[in-house]
Amino acid sequence: MSVELGKQAPDFELQASNGETVKLSDFRGKNVVLYFYPKDMTPGCTNEACDFRDHHESFADVDAVILGVSPDPVERHKKFIDKHELPFLLLADEDHKVAEEYGVWTLKKNFGKEYMGIERSTFLIDKEGNLAQEWRKVRVKGHVEAALEYIRENLS
Repeated sequence: MSVELGKQAPDFELQASNGETVKLSDFRGKNVVLYFYPKDMTPGCTNEACDFRDHHESFADVDAVILGVSPDPVERHKKFIDKHELPFLLLADEDHKVAEEYGVWTLKKNFGKEYMGIERSTFLIDKEGNLAQEWRKVRVKGHVEAALEYIRENLS
């Protein structure tokens, strides 16, 4: 299955940072900001997580839940949350199956080396579970504000 704007977003089940197993379908009735990021505790990922943290109340005001997904294990997510006081769940996609399903597990190049990893991406899923918007190859600066603005203008 792949993701397509206007179509049902692929459901999944992952371990969450709160110790529970979470399904995307658990959040029906709310807008969901599903953001994929490469790795906890790295500069870009920390900036993005902290931007979502700083706008968390604004997302709640437009009936939106934030879910972060990376291949990191739950224990590392917990440390990341504690260190940066993140008020939302982080989901462990250790086998990168969900990242593959959403088309964000890609070949990356860094300092002349090639490897598979997550392409920073955000998917906005509406209250009925349909993919309303997507941002791929995200640049962190200004991204959270753009996602919030999209929800305000189109989904609230």
